Order: sequence, then C-alpha cells, then structure tokens
Amino acid sequence: MKQPARYSRSIDWITVGLYACMVGLGLLNVYAASYSAEVPFSRVFAADWSGLMDYNWFKQLIWIGASVLLIGVLLVVDYKAYDTFAYVLYGGMIVLLLVTLVIARPIAGSRSWLELGPIRLQPAEFAKFTTALAASRFMAGINLRQQAFQQQLVLAGLTLLPPVLIIASNETGQALVFGAFLLAYFREGMSPLILLVLAAAGAVLILSLLVPKLWLVGIFTLILVLVFVFNTKVLRHHLPLAISVWAIVLGMVFGVDFFYNNVLQNHQRKRIEVLLNPSADPLGVGWNVTQSKIAIGSGGLTGKGFLEGTQTRFDFVPEQSTDFIFCTVGEEWGWLGTMTLTILFMALLLRIIYVAERQKSVFGRTYGYCVASIIFFHFVVNVGMTIGLAPVVGIPLPFFSYGGSSLWSFTILLFILLAIDAYRKQDLVR
Repeated sequence: MKQPARYSRSIDWITVGLYACMVGLGLLNVYAASYSAEVPFSRVFAADWSGLMDYNWFKQLIWIGASVLLIGVLLVVDYKAYDTFAYVLYGGMIVLLLVTLVIARPIAGSRSWLELGPIRLQPAEFAKFTTALAASRFMAGINLRQQAFQQQLVLAGLTLLPPVLIIASNETGQALVFGAFLLAYFREGMSPLILLVLAAAGAVLILSLLVPKLWLVGIFTLILVLVFVFNTKVLRHHLPLAISVWAIVLGMVFGVDFFYNNVLQNHQRKRIEVLLNPSADPLGVGWNVTQSKIAIGSGGLTGKGFLEGTQTRFDFVPEQSTDFIFCTVGEEWGWLGTMTLTILFMALLLRIIYVAERQKSVFGRTYGYCVASIIFFHFVVNVGMTIGLAPVVGIPLPFFSYGGSSLWSFTILLFILLAIDAYRKQDLVR
C-alpha cells in the first residue's frame, strides 16, 4: 500500500513544476490567439458562461482541468501496472486505430478523429505512449547489442505498426513522430550504423529533389571510384557491398519521381515545393509559413505586448492556436519570449533524461528516453515548420498548442514516467 507522504516526496516536483509552467503559458497564448474583447477571461468567474464554448481558450481550460484529474489517476495507479499491461494497452490502441480507420468521418481529408458527442479525440496522439510502453517492455527482455536479428525485427514491427495505420488514415504528420523512437533505441544499444544509413537515405532523397539526377548519380559513382583507386584493400574485400550500395542509391534516386508523383498527395507535394522554394505559392500553400515568419519577425526583441499582436488578432495565420501557436509567442513576446520557451523545453528534456538515467530498470530507462525523444521531435519539427525550416505536417507544440488529445497524450506520456520514477528504489535490475 502506498504511503502518501513518502510517495509525494518521491515525485519529481521539478518536472511537475516545468509541466505546470508550460501548460499555464500555453493557455495564456491560446487565449491570445483566440482573443475577443467581447468575451474576456473574467467571464469564467461570472454566472453566465454562454458562448464561452465557442472559444478555444475556454475549451483548453477545461482540458487542463481534466488533465489535473488524469494526473491524479496516473499517480495513484500502481506503477507496476504500466509494465504488466504494456502489451494490453498497445493491443487496445491498435484496435482503436483500426476502428477509427473504419468509422471516422473525413475531417480536412483525414479519417483520424473519433467523435464522442461534443468531444473529438485523435487516437494517433495516444498511440505514442502505448507504443513507448510496449517497446520498453520488449527491450527490457533483450539486449540490442547481442540479440538476434529476428528480435530486432519484432521491435521494428512494434514501432512501425501504429504509424502504418496512422498513414492509412491520411495523418502523415503524426506518423512521422514514431521515427523519434530510434533515438531511444540508440541509447539502449542499437547500432549507430542504422541511424547513419537512414540519415544518408534522407539526404539522398532530398538531394534528388534539388540536384539533377544524372549529376547526383555521377557524383556518387565518382566518390566510389576514388575510394577504390586510393585504397585497393577496399576494392578487394568490399567490392560486392559497394556495388550493392551503389545499386540501392541508384534505385532511390530514380525512385523519388515515382514516390513523389504517385504516393504523395497533391497538398503534400506542394508543401515540399514551398519548403524548397518559399516563393513557389505565397498566396496558397505558402501562406501559412509566410504569415508565420512575418508574425515572429515583427515581434522584435521584446514583442508587441500581450494581446497586441496584429497578425494574431486579425487571424492572418491559420491554425494559430494549434500548429502555429509559436507565432503568437514570437509576435507578442518577441525574441525573449521564444528564447524562454526554448529554455523551458530544454530544461524539461534534460530533466527527463536525468530521470530516465536514474531508473533501476531497463523498462523505466527506455520509457524515459522514449518520452524525451517524442517531445524533442515535436518541439523541433513544430518550431521548424513555423519558421520555414520544416514542411508543414500538422504536429502540435507540446503543452502549448490547443487541443485536448494533444494535451492529454503528453500529460499521460510524462506522468507515467513520473509514476515509475517515484518507485524507482523498489525496482529490480533486469
């Protein structure tokens, strides 16, 4: 039985404080992004709440209140349950993703939302923590440095099944997040060669869009020839491997056209075109990013002031309370505001890594790194797409963007870790 006083002392209150600070600042910026002088915040304390549900900031306030209750449940549940029922939760989420794929009605071209009366939930958001639990449970029983290739394939299957179903529902952005798990697996012994190969493959694909294909193939062939000319040992022992790599690169270079024209949808192609050439469609697909950069740049050093952002108040940036919430921070709080936000995220990530490293079980440590990797990926991609360094893929900024599914999923993700950490001294080393 838990002893409340001892248990409360074991909770990492620094992480809780960072979470509360970020959620509070998130609500403040969602309020600014959906502000109306006719419906001030003081209406929350009045008897008449009519019309408040039309505003994102009020709904976000409700999500935050529900999150507090959710935190209580997560911390009360026996920490061993997260390990014991990891596969059950994962299996349930796979079923839910399949159900969503079948019964969800299309919203903005995506079948990824379940509607329960007035509430809309996105199962793809919650699939992150169930996959993290399942992968951590599996990795607790193996050693990536020593185990057979078949077991590594099982881990790959656990990780890839949810994003495959998410892509099938036409929610590519959320599917990309699962690539962040590679960072956690790398910490647990995954070969760095895998990361290098994937990074090289990504570089080849990007260069295929920027450089004439024959030039790219010629440059890569020349590099291989020069390696063999100046190192005959490589020529003797690694010629078959080099030829195989050359053939794979050749297939990737000329396969980009097929993937680009037949797999990607029209709006996805346009987003890539705008990323590579910001002036390609300034009044169409490029509008969001153009207005986003104007909003952030106009904030200057200290910002225009709370509720004084013109880009924000006049809705120049679409989806500003969700995917583009960073614009509000940049315009109204300036460079100092964006730096404060960045420092908060770095502090949270470093704290999560610290918490992960002090775990006495592989399960707890791996799960902690999964949490850090997911939050890091969201932060980098979300900020990157608002300033034109990443394609617009619909990834929210953790704890800041409006949305119940997003807030709840990150709350669950983080506080499961804190629940496990609170009882780390009772864990047995696996």
